[in-house]
Amino acid sequence: MSNQKILNIDSLSLQELDTDADLIPLMTPEDEEEMNREVLPADLPILPLRNMVLFPGVVIPITAGRDKSIKLINEANAGGKIIGVVAQKDEKVEEPTANDIHKIGTVARILRVLKMPDGNTTVIIQGKKRFEIDEVTAEEPYLRATVKEVNEDRPEKDDAEFNTIIDSIKELAIQIIKESPNIPTEATFAIKNIESDSFLVNFVSSNMSLTVKEKQELLAEGSLKNRALETLRHMNLELQKLELKNDIQSKVRFDLDQQQREYFLHQQMKTIQEELGGVSHDQEIEEMRKKGKNKKWNTKTKEHFDKEVSKLQRMNPQAAEYGIQRNYLELMLDLPWNEFSKDKFDLKRAEKILHRDHFGLEDVKKRIIEYLAVLKLRNDMKSPILCLYGPPGVGKTSIGKSVAEALGREYIRISLGGLRDEAEIRGHRKTYIGAMPGRIIQSIKKAGTSNPVFVLDEIDKLSVGPSGDPSSALLEVLDPEQNSEFYDNFLELGYDLSKVMFIATSNNMSTIQPALRDRMEIINMTGYTIEEKVEIAKRHLLPKQLKEHGLTDKDLSIGKKQMEKIVTGYTRESGVRGLEKQIAKMVRHTAKCIAMEEEYNHKATEADIIDVLGSPRMERDKYENNEVAGVVTGLAWTSVGGDILFIESLLSKGKGSLTMTGNLGNVMKESATIALEYIKANAEQLGISPEVISSYNVHIHVPEGATPKDGPSAGIAMLTSLVSSFTQKRVKKNLAMTGEITLRGRVLPVGGIKEKILAAKRAGIKEVILCEENRRDIEEIKQEYLQGLTFHYVSDMQEVVKHAITDQKVKNAKTL
Repeated sequence: MSNQKILNIDSLSLQELDTDADLIPLMTPEDEEEMNREVLPADLPILPLRNMVLFPGVVIPITAGRDKSIKLINEANAGGKIIGVVAQKDEKVEEPTANDIHKIGTVARILRVLKMPDGNTTVIIQGKKRFEIDEVTAEEPYLRATVKEVNEDRPEKDDAEFNTIIDSIKELAIQIIKESPNIPTEATFAIKNIESDSFLVNFVSSNMSLTVKEKQELLAEGSLKNRALETLRHMNLELQKLELKNDIQSKVRFDLDQQQREYFLHQQMKTIQEELGGVSHDQEIEEMRKKGKNKKWNTKTKEHFDKEVSKLQRMNPQAAEYGIQRNYLELMLDLPWNEFSKDKFDLKRAEKILHRDHFGLEDVKKRIIEYLAVLKLRNDMKSPILCLYGPPGVGKTSIGKSVAEALGREYIRISLGGLRDEAEIRGHRKTYIGAMPGRIIQSIKKAGTSNPVFVLDEIDKLSVGPSGDPSSALLEVLDPEQNSEFYDNFLELGYDLSKVMFIATSNNMSTIQPALRDRMEIINMTGYTIEEKVEIAKRHLLPKQLKEHGLTDKDLSIGKKQMEKIVTGYTRESGVRGLEKQIAKMVRHTAKCIAMEEEYNHKATEADIIDVLGSPRMERDKYENNEVAGVVTGLAWTSVGGDILFIESLLSKGKGSLTMTGNLGNVMKESATIALEYIKANAEQLGISPEVISSYNVHIHVPEGATPKDGPSAGIAMLTSLVSSFTQKRVKKNLAMTGEITLRGRVLPVGGIKEKILAAKRAGIKEVILCEENRRDIEEIKQEYLQGLTFHYVSDMQEVVKHAITDQKVKNAKTL
């Protein structure tokens, strides 16, 4: 409920009004009956109100400032003093029309008109009865309308529910007056003395803190009982808000008192602690100074520490900044400034550890042993930043642990995947709430030494967010020329990271910022061969899964032949993560059989593998290109290693047009166009009739259309496919190829050769066509991995066709 107000219907301002008691009469039932007997005029001048609703029986003061409103009030006051009052739909409208006012309003009698010093006119009116506008008859000099009376549905006098609602309204109104400091307590007498139920509902509705829309809905309600029930609901909400507000204010006063009380208690506690020999504020600072003397700080850092301790000494322990300053000093004391673990330079032992934990990965092991050798000779070498680059599951992350063990250093790993905030690397400024050092400094503190092995996992998955670029912040961390003075925003001092051995891991080098990539030494970790996977599974994966499932090697063993079946039939990725999942399925099946006391083979057979893992999913037909013209096996590189790629072409009667499908990128489309144009220019040399080329449309398709494909590696495969289709001759059996082509007929080298060769071997390919310049890539691969493969090195497209296309026609060859 609210105080009686003057509501300025023109300027929207609210002014307090000291009204006389006789201006708010308490309507009796007799007065109400007399008011109901009054005849409603058929035509009324309409006064729009901006921010208030008038209810029958209620007296309100209003201030009129608009010319139309003043003219209406003056003429009505000189005449019958009866006007129609309605609320505006939008209080911002200056000149309301028929569409800007509500249909339901209240007939009002003018009780008094006052001229105010500011030139406005104040009028006190009393509501009589409700009406509905039938038709607006005039808008000048003010609104006039024909109206009709709105009947009110009143409950019977003996309606117990209605009487209970009225009693509840009175009780709630008295409670609201008591809770609200703005309403004088004398208002309770007015509420108690209201005898008319209808007037009580209208009076309370008018004085509640509701919006114009909510009050208008109450006025428009035809049933008095429903209006009383809705009013009671609004009063309950208002009482709850008042109680909550008063509760909050009392809590605030309590908190202030509590702070003063706690201050005195802390002062007493300090005195008691000093008496009992406990740690006081001064003693704590003295302990910090004592610890600081034992730290291996340079002069600049020591001076900074002494300055910050003095600042803490001057602070009030109850101040919010005290805790921040204390945390800062504790970080300085906890960091291992110039404290290093002693490296173990037993290179034979280090080599054994690397071979024990990882099978293969010869280049990585060789680089680490070289690093140890140089470090042993110089003993002050700046640590290199190695970046292990390769597909998932090849052991990039786990190699960091082996390196740390081989060196005898502490091991730290942080994942950078999805990192978007620069402060995660550099830290927050300590003036911010919740400030903390960056993850680099936090990890160094946790390690306890300044020369740990630090693995930065998933460095290619750093993201740029609204809070800066974390990859740019890493430049200072990973630059050997800068990281001897790495600046953390929280620490506000340079920290030496030059002795830390950083090892980054990445799946995709293209997403790494070029400047960051330039700071790192890239070591390519390619996928594993079938033989390597089998050895890794037997040495590492199977024992690990048996241990995790509570079994021993006596409970389950998988032979070499059976393990190779799992590798070739159920996995096709470059790493061994998928292989480990398949082995885990076998171990879980064994654990279930043991727990349920079921019979099973302790030494797994191929039938057991099919029974547990299902039918082999990766054994698809690789030799379909022997029976159909135009089908060639290409080799592709993906982010998870190498894979084979079928390229198909088909001829149909037409005018020599070329179409392509298979979700191909622009580079692959260009390769197909180049291949076709080369064939047109060299048709006779390739044994193809020019009339055939101009009489048939060519369609090239690369299966698995849902997967996007792009790159130049499929150039010679597309050329071979088109020549096979035009000549209707077989492509050589068990053959795959990769290479880029030019319009002049040259074959250019491509990348990812090792991954592609491993994919070819997994697919059962026997012969591979490569560019002559890729010969050096093959020479870098161990010969044992190349067993069973024959390589044809070419430099132009004629050689490709010579090696790939046989003289045999395919079955059911078309006559072109």
